[in-house]
Amino acid sequence: MRPTSLAEVSGQGHLIGVGKVLSRMVESGVLPSIIFWGPPGVGKTTLARILASATGMPFYQLSAISSGVKEVREVIALARRSGKAVLFIDEIHRFSKSQQDALLGAVEDGTIVLIGATTENPSFEVISALLSRCQVYVLHPLTEEDLMALGERAIKEDEILRKKKFNLKEREVLLQFAGGDARKLLNLLELMAEQVTGEKVVVTNKLAEDVIQQRMARYDKGGEQHYDIISAFIKSIRGSDPNAGLYWLARMVEGGEDPKFIARRLLILASEDIGNANPNALLLANATFDAVEKIGYPECILNLAQCVTYLAASPKSNASYTAIKSAQKLVRDTGDLPVPLHLRNAATGLMKNLDYGKGYKYAHEFKDNFAEQEFLPEKVSGTALYQPGDNAREQELLKYLKSLWQGKYGY
Repeated sequence: MRPTSLAEVSGQGHLIGVGKVLSRMVESGVLPSIIFWGPPGVGKTTLARILASATGMPFYQLSAISSGVKEVREVIALARRSGKAVLFIDEIHRFSKSQQDALLGAVEDGTIVLIGATTENPSFEVISALLSRCQVYVLHPLTEEDLMALGERAIKEDEILRKKKFNLKEREVLLQFAGGDARKLLNLLELMAEQVTGEKVVVTNKLAEDVIQQRMARYDKGGEQHYDIISAFIKSIRGSDPNAGLYWLARMVEGGEDPKFIARRLLILASEDIGNANPNALLLANATFDAVEKIGYPECILNLAQCVTYLAASPKSNASYTAIKSAQKLVRDTGDLPVPLHLRNAATGLMKNLDYGKGYKYAHEFKDNFAEQEFLPEKVSGTALYQPGDNAREQELLKYLKSLWQGKYGY
């Protein structure tokens, strides 16, 4: 049901009406580089194909989720051999700076006409050098009238749907679910045709609700499954299962999850669930986040996979996590206790006269760089918050703390 001409496109009248900018491009056959900005299912890919067809130039399509600099360079090489080509990049906001930089030369010298599609504000997601070479056009969600016209046409013309006799008795849930997205509407009509037995499909709100509830589960970055999958991901790594960790990572990658979101959660996990049992975990997680920011999809998948397997295979400890939670509870329970005088900052002469800082022992002036003294407020003196975990590295820390504190804090 993908339109092959502007006349078949639903919505976007501000761009494709008589005398409008895209209509003029089709008539002239002259195509500049373009960024289409709008929500899913409103015709970004369709318009790119129609515009490319009007010029007669070769058309290449890449997805920023699964393609990188290598694929971009291959298309540029093909375009140079043919003289010129249209390159359509879906979800161009997923491209990192270096990946977008790879496009600049070919766009500037006219080797490729770039058409990018994005659901994000291109002012924030597309580098300024590339953005300045493109015309930006905003696409709007389809109206209910646009959607129903599209649905009725599909019922009459689509080879699957026309096998059934559709009666659009009620439309509220159908339109609400579509939410201005043509793809959602067509998918729901197709599911109804598949799930309703017999030759007739009477579309009611109840039928639409039933089909929506039964539809195949998919990864939804804003919905419940998003949180279920990230939960399974974290719990798999915490449970030292690299195989399950990689599986849930792949689920998120294939679903188009923001790689920085994944890397951010790994950075948190490195301290929350591994901590001092393996301090290198935090270093690797931080390096992974940095790599993800620099190179983006698809190459950063390798960095994420390395981090997942390392964290999953690392010894685990939540000692730091439970220690800070205990410290926070202690603060909430006891309030703003005064700082002991010997620990206060004697910034003025008056403060020195008030004994601020008096009696403080500078650790580096003592044997082993340690001098026993009280660092907690008097009311909570001796309160144990950090207890090293039962793992090789933290047991070394415990041994060292015991040698210093000789029984205080339970060490």
